[in-house]
Amino acid sequence: MATKMIVGLQYGDEGKGRAVHYEAKNASIVIRATGGSNAGHTVVANGKKYAMHLLPSAIIRPDVLSMIGPGVVADLKILSEEIAQMREAGIKIEKDNFAISERTHITLPHHKQLDRLYEMLKENKVGTTGRGVGTTYEEKARRTNLRMCDLFQEEEKLKHKITENLKVYNVLVAEANFLIEDGVYHEQKFPIITTEEEYEYCMQYKENIQAFITDTHPIIDQAIENNALILIEGAQSFWLDNDHGDYPMTTSSNPNASGTASGAGVGPTLINEVIGVMKAYTSRVGNGPFITELEDETGNLIREWGHEYGTTTGRPRRTGWLDLVMIKHTKNTSGLTSLCVNHLDTIGKLSQIQVCVGYQYKGKTIQHVPIDKENCKPIYQTLKGGWTTEGVTTFEQLPKEARDYIYLIEKYTGVPVKYIGVGADEKRTIIK
Repeated sequence: MATKMIVGLQYGDEGKGRAVHYEAKNASIVIRATGGSNAGHTVVANGKKYAMHLLPSAIIRPDVLSMIGPGVVADLKILSEEIAQMREAGIKIEKDNFAISERTHITLPHHKQLDRLYEMLKENKVGTTGRGVGTTYEEKARRTNLRMCDLFQEEEKLKHKITENLKVYNVLVAEANFLIEDGVYHEQKFPIITTEEEYEYCMQYKENIQAFITDTHPIIDQAIENNALILIEGAQSFWLDNDHGDYPMTTSSNPNASGTASGAGVGPTLINEVIGVMKAYTSRVGNGPFITELEDETGNLIREWGHEYGTTTGRPRRTGWLDLVMIKHTKNTSGLTSLCVNHLDTIGKLSQIQVCVGYQYKGKTIQHVPIDKENCKPIYQTLKGGWTTEGVTTFEQLPKEARDYIYLIEKYTGVPVKYIGVGADEKRTIIK
């Protein structure tokens, strides 16, 4: 029996989709565990680029069962469109290779409007994607939200649930619209949404996904009993975790390893490996603290060389030096067994590289991450860059400077590096 988990260690966009697709070669099941359509995973395989938001990254492998777990919140429209787009690209998506947990919560049109309303009202804006993910999790916690299983209820019962779910929304937008008319907020008005509108929305997209909705627990149980390889796919990243990350500049779920296991429906004692994915530098989308951020030409070069633009939004990402203090902080909280370091080729283009190995904090030197990261100043170690990974297929073939970079990561964090990404395509993966 073997269950592996892949989680992000920075601010997302580390290349988890690429790592999942690579590891999925020998998997029976790949479970997308958390997050919603705000997560963007990109996989380059056989020269083709695939961008996914809700589908597991292994969906392009027809012999693997790709599953959306109970911890995900799924936008029916986006999921339906994504299935259609992937099929048009020649990807098989049928009942034998794709399943959606009946416990998965649904993102509805009013969740997106609520997302927009909350962001408008906040003085300290998070910079959300506006996909309604946080507001879906909010209603999940309020115990009023719809799940996939609700789509199969009798019309009267489903409409009653929708009505209950819309009560708070319509009260809030009525007040917001009054204030907008009064000139307090200078924004477009928010629509009142009826039960009938959201019911029709559900029925419209139910047709596209109903064949895949099932109880996923027996499937996972059987795979465990058969000693099959299960791969759990995390979304977002540790420092966006709602409990352990840069709150309130976080996502609305728990993308740390424990939260990812819960969202998949697999107990922690069954997980054999936790692979933490990171970049050889740091990038971040949205607002929030960023201790090693580079707001200069070097940061611009890293952004362009690393193609640092959001998969979901297209927004340019903030970029900066690798922060090893942040990475080490995730070691025990996530139970890391190994690392996957991506973009070693990108950072090597710089002739001189800096790596954060400590902070100046309130007059002291520390090597842990305090809750008020804004008061930290980075302490850097300078390394020689200027390497190329072109044509390199083994760790031993890497230039000495590139190997030294990897050795520093291992020594500082105490976690071995298992994989190194030196290009966008999964074939450009070095096994250490």
